[in-house]
Amino acid sequence: MSFARGGGLPDVDGENPIALTVTGRLSRAVVPDLCAELERALAGPRGAALAPGAAVDCDVGGVLRPDLTAVEAVARLGLVARRAGHPLRLRRAEPEFRALLDLVGLADVVSLVEEAPERGRARGDGPEGGAADGRRERVPEGY
Repeated sequence: MSFARGGGLPDVDGENPIALTVTGRLSRAVVPDLCAELERALAGPRGAALAPGAAVDCDVGGVLRPDLTAVEAVARLGLVARRAGHPLRLRRAEPEFRALLDLVGLADVVSLVEEAPERGRARGDGPEGGAADGRRERVPEGY
């Protein structure tokens, strides 16, 4: 598990200087540390620079096998952010993670951002040589 304040996520507005990245398999033992790290970030100079009501971005795309511990982490991080006057905005949540958040009612509490397809991914990287979204691509002869 790792947790880091990033230099920013792609397509994150400039008014939001706090972007958190949570990766790996989460255990209940690390959830208080995640919350303490967010509290420190929000209390520091970067947190003071946040516009009132600006969201704190949390990239959860690297969370392995999301389970109820990951849901608990999101709930507690969301509470920490809200206490500081900022909503928590999740980015890159896998469909399974979204389903768990929806099941426990947290999908209405935290903001789930729909991400655009990965940039820099070459065409034809999808299954069976098709495009990444599953469509087959026609390439003119001679290319």
